[in-house]
Parts: sequence; C-alpha cells; structure tokens
Amino acid sequence: MKEFIQQIQKAKNIGITGHIHPDGDCIGSCLGLKQYILDQYPEKTIDVYLEPIGNEFYFLNGSDQILSQDSGQTYDLFFVLDCSSTDRFEPFQKMIETAKYVICIDHHISNHGLGDYCKVDPTASATCEVLCQIFSMDKVSKKCAQCLYTGIVHDTGVFKHSNTTKQTMIYAGELLEKGVESSKIIDETFYQKTYIQNRILGQALINSFLCCHDQVIYSSISKEELEYFEATSADLNGIIDQLRVTKGTEVAVFLYPQKEGSLKVSMRSNEKVDVAKIAEQFGGGGHIRAAGCTIFGSFDDTKQKIIEKIEEQL
Repeated sequence: MKEFIQQIQKAKNIGITGHIHPDGDCIGSCLGLKQYILDQYPEKTIDVYLEPIGNEFYFLNGSDQILSQDSGQTYDLFFVLDCSSTDRFEPFQKMIETAKYVICIDHHISNHGLGDYCKVDPTASATCEVLCQIFSMDKVSKKCAQCLYTGIVHDTGVFKHSNTTKQTMIYAGELLEKGVESSKIIDETFYQKTYIQNRILGQALINSFLCCHDQVIYSSISKEELEYFEATSADLNGIIDQLRVTKGTEVAVFLYPQKEGSLKVSMRSNEKVDVAKIAEQFGGGGHIRAAGCTIFGSFDDTKQKIIEKIEEQL
C-alpha cells in the first residue's frame, strides 16, 4: 500500500493503538505492526498504547513496552487498528486528534471511515489478516508473524468461525512458515484459563437463561460478582463464545459493568441475526455474527432493549 509506506517513511515518531478491552486480534495487530515497521525502519520511534492486556499475551515481542496511559506526546503518524468507532479508542483520543496524520486499519463492517486514510476489509477474518494484505510477506519476521498469527487465531476462534476463508488459511500457512509456535499460541492464549476465569465463567453460566422461544441465551455478571471473584474485565474473555455454542440457540448476549455506570454488551449469532446492525443502533459495531456496544442504564433496561432488537430480526 503506497500510502502506508510513504507515511511511515516521512514520520519520525509513530503511535499505535487499538480498541478498549483489547483482545487477541487487537493486541496482535498493534504489536505486529510495530514489529514490522521496526524490522524495516529500526531508527523509528514507535509507541503502542493499549489498556492492560492479559498475561497470556506477554510472550509477544513488545508486550512489555505497551503504554496504558496518554503520554501527551504529539506524533507524526498514528495508527488506529481494529476500531470501528471513536468511542473504541477513547482513552487515547486526544493523542490521535493531535497527530499530524492518522491511518485506520480494520475489518469491521461497521467502520465507515476513520482518520486521514482508512483501509477496511470486512471480508478479512481479522485486522491481522488485513495487515497481511498490506505487508510484504517476505519481509515479515518470526516475531511479527507470532503477533499476526495470534490475532487470526483469536478472531476466527481457531479457524472455526464463518469468517475463516481460503485466504485466511493461506496467510496462516505463510505465517507458520516463519516458524510460528502454533500449539503454544492456541493452547496458552485461547484455550487455557486461570482459576479465576473458570470460576467467573461458571457464575456466568449459572446466571444464564433462555428466552425468545429458547432461541436466545442471555447472561450477565454484576459488579458485586466481579469483586467477589476478584476478577477484572480481562477475565471475562471467552464467556460470550461459550454461551454461543449452547445447542439450539441462535443468539448469545452477555452483559457486564464498566466504568461510570455503563454496561458492555457482547453479542454472537449463528445464522439468522445480524448483531452488527443491533450494535450500531446503540453506537457500537462489529461483524454480522459478532458485535458489541456500550449502553448507559440498568441491567434490566439494557436487557429489554437488546432482546427487543433481536426479536425484530427473529
């Protein structure tokens, strides 16, 4: 991508960020982009800004250098990755606004364009796959490949989600040829859970119930339950996917509290419901089969609003 290379070459300092509550694709794309640029331009100053990441991702190169607070720095170039709307990078919005040039790279269908240049491919399984399109694969190092493979593994659910395509598998194969430790990545970052994560998952399953003629499974975790299990939002990763595989259901919905009275809503669907359309109505976004949003309100009111929108499609 001509614009991608030209802006990197011109910039002396570069900032990179992804969405709040970073997942595998967000973390992998941010660290993968940083590594790729440094491999070609070691003289560049590059900072990655993300909220605290899970320790299962600490093996990725550069993870120990991630900054979690706005530094007040002004950047020549700022990359926004895996974000479909401005509220998704809110903690670092001021730095993005003051950057001289902003490039957005994403794969969410709800992304209608961010920054001075925006590269969005809704057919790609992950933002890491979009980066594979942009990068010269012969220049991708093992350290970079580890990051990109991690992102693809997480956003495809280890290659089992419907967003997995022939091209996804081709890129995954090329990354494996770089020496990527596939088993380690899949086992230690996707399947393995801490004791706390298993306990909070158990509570979410106990809290779940079926509605809409058993086509929807809904669950939530309260602030009090998070405190009781000494869990954080990072420990809730994977709960929505466990709900989704409940036999006979079409949609899974999971709610949990965030700061300042807001609730995070995660949704997954199997065949009939476009959850991205629902998320967009509440200022969020995502994919047809996986999306989310943030809503201010009570658990009961939020549940009612979301279920009503699902019922309309069902």
